[in-house]
Order: sequence, then structure tokens, then C-alpha cells
Amino acid sequence: MSDIFKFETPSESNGFLLWKATNLWQREINKILKKFDLTHTQFVVLASSYWLSSKTENITQVEIANFIDIDKMMTSNVIRKLLEKKLLKRKEHKTDTRAKIISITEKGIETLKISVKEVEKFDVTFFGQLSNNVEFNKELLRLLNNYGG
Repeated sequence: MSDIFKFETPSESNGFLLWKATNLWQREINKILKKFDLTHTQFVVLASSYWLSSKTENITQVEIANFIDIDKMMTSNVIRKLLEKKLLKRKEHKTDTRAKIISITEKGIETLKISVKEVEKFDVTFFGQLSNNVEFNKELLRLLNNYGG
């Protein structure tokens, strides 16, 4: 046993295993999204924009950033890329001059429809290997809720 690590092998470390599984999953998702000219982060911002706008009108960049729990500056940069690709559009907020209203374009909706099918199909295959997918999700949600996610 090392005087540095608590574990005898890396496969005993939940954090290390989560890191490796996340990287594997993201690598495969990125392969799928490449054919749609999207990065994984762009996909998540696009999907979240659609999801949030289906629940409420006039969603802002800040609401998107908070929903997916990423940095506001990163959100702004990703939205800028999605604007260039004409998948999102942005306009000034009516009452808050600092806020920007984000909406998804028809092209964005079409891109999302086909890319979500591919991503969800992969997720079923990838996570379908778990012995109990429902419990896995419950445990992830519990971790997220306990740590403010």
C-alpha cells in the first residue's frame, strides 16, 4: 500500500472510476455529435434552451447557465457559437438591459430532434449495462442534491 493513496488499486476509488466512466461516455457522445457539428457542451446548452423554453417564456443566458450548472462566461461563449450556427437566437430583455433572451431557431429544433435520438440511443446502450439503472439515477441525484447540484 502506498503512503499517499488510501486504496491498493485505482479500481477501489469511486472518484477515479467515475472519472474514467465519464470520460468514456463523453468520448462516445462526442463521436455521435460530431456528425451534427456540435460539441457536447453545445448540445447540452441547445437541449437545455429547448427544455427551459418549453416550460417558461423568455429564458435568459443566466437561467441556462444555472440549469446546467456551468460558468456564465462559458455559457455565453457556447451560446455565441450556437448563434453563429443559427441554432439559437438572442434578443434584449424587455426590462433588464443586462439580460439576453435566448430562443431556439427552427434549424436548432431540427438539429436537436435528430441529435437527441442518437444520443438517447447511445445512452440506452451504455447505461443499459448497469444492473439497476433506476437505482443508479437515484444515487446520482442523491449525491447531486447533497452537494448542491
